[in-house]
Amino acid sequence: MDILRRDAERSGEPGNGPGRRGILAAGVAGAAALTLAPMTFAHSAEAAESTTGTTGSTGNAGTTQVISGHLATGVADFVHLPVEVPSGVRKISVSYSYDKPAVPSGTPGNSCDIGIFDERGAGLGGRGFRGWSGGARTSFEISNSEATPGYLPGKVHRGTWHIVLGPYQVAPQGLNYRVEVGLTYGEPGPAVPPTFPPQRAKGRGRAWYRGDCHLHTVHSDGKRLPAEVAAGAREAGLDFMVSTDHNTSSAHAVWGDCAGSDLLIITGEEVTTRNGHWLALGLPPGEWIDWRYRNRDDAFPRFARQVRRGGGLVVPAHMYCAYVASQWKFGFDDADATEVWTGPWTYDDEHAVSTWDQKIGEAVRSGGRWVPAMGNSDAHSAPQVIGLPHNVVLADDLRTDSVMDGIRAGRSWIAESAAVELTFTVSGDARQAGIGERLDAPADAPVDVRLDVKGVPNGTVRFITDEGQMHQESLGAEGAGTVVWRTTTSLAAYVRAEVRHPMANGSAGQGNTMGDALMFGPMAALTNPVFLKPSGR
Repeated sequence: MDILRRDAERSGEPGNGPGRRGILAAGVAGAAALTLAPMTFAHSAEAAESTTGTTGSTGNAGTTQVISGHLATGVADFVHLPVEVPSGVRKISVSYSYDKPAVPSGTPGNSCDIGIFDERGAGLGGRGFRGWSGGARTSFEISNSEATPGYLPGKVHRGTWHIVLGPYQVAPQGLNYRVEVGLTYGEPGPAVPPTFPPQRAKGRGRAWYRGDCHLHTVHSDGKRLPAEVAAGAREAGLDFMVSTDHNTSSAHAVWGDCAGSDLLIITGEEVTTRNGHWLALGLPPGEWIDWRYRNRDDAFPRFARQVRRGGGLVVPAHMYCAYVASQWKFGFDDADATEVWTGPWTYDDEHAVSTWDQKIGEAVRSGGRWVPAMGNSDAHSAPQVIGLPHNVVLADDLRTDSVMDGIRAGRSWIAESAAVELTFTVSGDARQAGIGERLDAPADAPVDVRLDVKGVPNGTVRFITDEGQMHQESLGAEGAGTVVWRTTTSLAAYVRAEVRHPMANGSAGQGNTMGDALMFGPMAALTNPVFLKPSGR
């Protein structure tokens, strides 16, 4: 290919930040953006005349340009590189690299994501999205016949495309980058027909269905192929799963080949903003949700509404994750549920459950809407276990809309594996209510809280109300048992259940003591609450 070296001054001399001539515009709706001077390419006929003999795979001429520059600390969240694409282009290819200088211990080093928008525009939530690979790949290609995972195949139309860099961590020394863009000329190949998954699988009518709602593939930063993720879901005994690759919908178009009557595959996305990650569950196949904003931009409610218009759910993910930009800052007013348990049980899950429980108390006090809890694996690659944990959802059928309805209503509990089974009910005044429901009974009438559980050897059952832990009981070595506790609607506004594994030293733990260590062993199961209300109030 004919390689045209671009002057580094156009994007800034190293050490001096973006050069004045390299900046065309700064700031877009959403997070701050910096726009560099555009790359321009010859039209196909001119490129064919100037080529020195190197051709594309079908004999069509191609040309490449390179731009390099420096980004100082404090740079805008996103850096846009416009590419003026002429007519007659069959394929666009992009590769990039950046330096990773040594940094002091505890200081973030350089990390820079990449993606691309086509001629329809790179505005917030616009139609021009063509793919995002974050930091998982150093190169990608797009044509009508194929695209690198994370990117959407389709024609490479004439117009201004935008390569978008996301320097979400910049070392004190700054970040030196290099981007190479190649165009291959010629007629577009045949279009790729999408194979979206069906919206329904063979269910059991109204029943409890198991599903992991936070999973990644090679279409973002996962290592598993979609077929491998689907196989893992089946092996885990799941009835459904949700595809949630970071910031892209590209995997949606391939899941149809992996679905079947035994596994419902639901399309979604993990939206990774600069102030926390959230799951868009149950998106219409092919729909994409933008992530380029912070809490202060006031854009999150807009995209939450977009998800709900399509019948989906908005779910904050791993709210206390310690990674840069991962901790949740948007509040819960626009959340339909919240992830409180992500992967193997750790301290951040303990904190998330505590925050969620506090929010339940606020809802009871204000009479407002409560936010159900979810648990998901966030599995990316081996040895991360698909289905550890997962949700057990009461749904009218094994359909996307029915599963979303069950999660939205809080008719669900969380299990570490399919080996764990439970039922949780509250009975009083000749009435009964289950998970996510409400029992009305006279204020002084006895109310029996009952948990039947299997699959947690030597486990500990805890009943928690708005006062805190009110009852604790241990299971035997066989891991099965029934625990009953009595209260009244005047004493408890809600009750929920936890089933824990023993502590590392084998003890059950003490829930009403304080100390430096975790009070209980890892979670095995966690229910959403049953609400209690005195009759007539």
